Amino acid sequence: MTKTPFVTKEQVEKIAEKYPTPFYLYDEKSIRENMRKVLKAFAWNKGYKEYFAVKATPTPAILKILQEEGCGVDCSSYTELLMSHACGFKDKEIMFSSNVTPAQDYQLARKLNATINLDDITHIDFLEKVASIPKIISCRFNPGGDFSISNKIMDNPGDAKYGMTKAQLIEAFKILKSKGVEHFGMHAFLASNTVTNEYYPELARQLFKVAVELKEKTGVAVEFINLSGGVGIAYKPDQQSNDIEVIGAGVKKVYEEILVPAGMGNVAIFTEMGRFILGPYGALITKAIHAKHIYKEYIGVDACAANLMRPAIYGAYHHITVLGKENAPCDHKYDVTGGLCENSDKFAIDRMLPEIKNGDYLFIHDAGAHGFSMGYNYNGKLRSAELLLKEDGSVEMIRRAETPADYFATFDFTGLFNK
Repeated sequence: MTKTPFVTKEQVEKIAEKYPTPFYLYDEKSIRENMRKVLKAFAWNKGYKEYFAVKATPTPAILKILQEEGCGVDCSSYTELLMSHACGFKDKEIMFSSNVTPAQDYQLARKLNATINLDDITHIDFLEKVASIPKIISCRFNPGGDFSISNKIMDNPGDAKYGMTKAQLIEAFKILKSKGVEHFGMHAFLASNTVTNEYYPELARQLFKVAVELKEKTGVAVEFINLSGGVGIAYKPDQQSNDIEVIGAGVKKVYEEILVPAGMGNVAIFTEMGRFILGPYGALITKAIHAKHIYKEYIGVDACAANLMRPAIYGAYHHITVLGKENAPCDHKYDVTGGLCENSDKFAIDRMLPEIKNGDYLFIHDAGAHGFSMGYNYNGKLRSAELLLKEDGSVEMIRRAETPADYFATFDFTGLFNK
């Protein structure tokens, strides 16, 4: 089985004449179409809002596209708050979900009137001390233990550093209510990159039950429930992709089973699906520059783990298409490597691919989320450009490639060479 790139070899060759590889390329048309599918799937909920996780793809041009399609943003840091504000997101369009939060981050979140999602009960006093308690607030829940679907363990919330226990959540609501909070929400993230239509409905079931219990024990009826992210994508070509319409319908069914009978039929549903929204619609384009023949066959490319670190640190699979050879037999076994001085710097290990020659372009799929954003400068490697394939077929640079001057810009050389 295979995956189909959203550009051809001829298109990439033309792009590379102006923007040298490696570079990230995003497909605007598909991003917009996918966002519209998400909105349609949850249209049954009057208050529904997708808060795109900025950490997934922190690029202003991408954020503006999503804003035009009706998205808010989920921020996790001071800088993400600044970026979102600069892009024109305001007030309730910004969700601030952080942990181990510095004072300046809370202060900026309050200044921007963002909806703060408290990670820990101790942050109530801290927020009040360094800023102020808002009228609208959310609290993050961690149920502990394992999270399972159909007896299959999906993840281990009990090992995660995020969120409050149920007892803490109940106490937090009581404290916040006494401090003048008038509008409450709750949030949870229990599993990452799930490729099953059952995840959101099961997560919703757990959160809805807790919401009903909170109302009974605190007198607080939450006004929004944030299902966070966790809806994944099919990185491997033999995986079945999530169906967002089925997922939306599944959440609706549980909503009507649990919240409506409890008199909570006006609760708004929020999501933060960074990976699902952007992942498949961004790619890392790189060029083969070396071939090495020792105990294994290696293809060296001009990108490296500093451009896309998921394979190196997680062993994550990203499908690779050799552009122009989509229909050629995959009869060569390669390790596809970058140039870092780390043996883990491999985009693929023992991958069956068509024969690759120096100068061939490789399309590394599903890099639209948690790709460029996780880049770094180890070995003095520089971050690549980000490009947008627009709906009319033209290409726009939305972030230029770094230069050595950028790498050196934060150093203070004063007096260093004058001694």
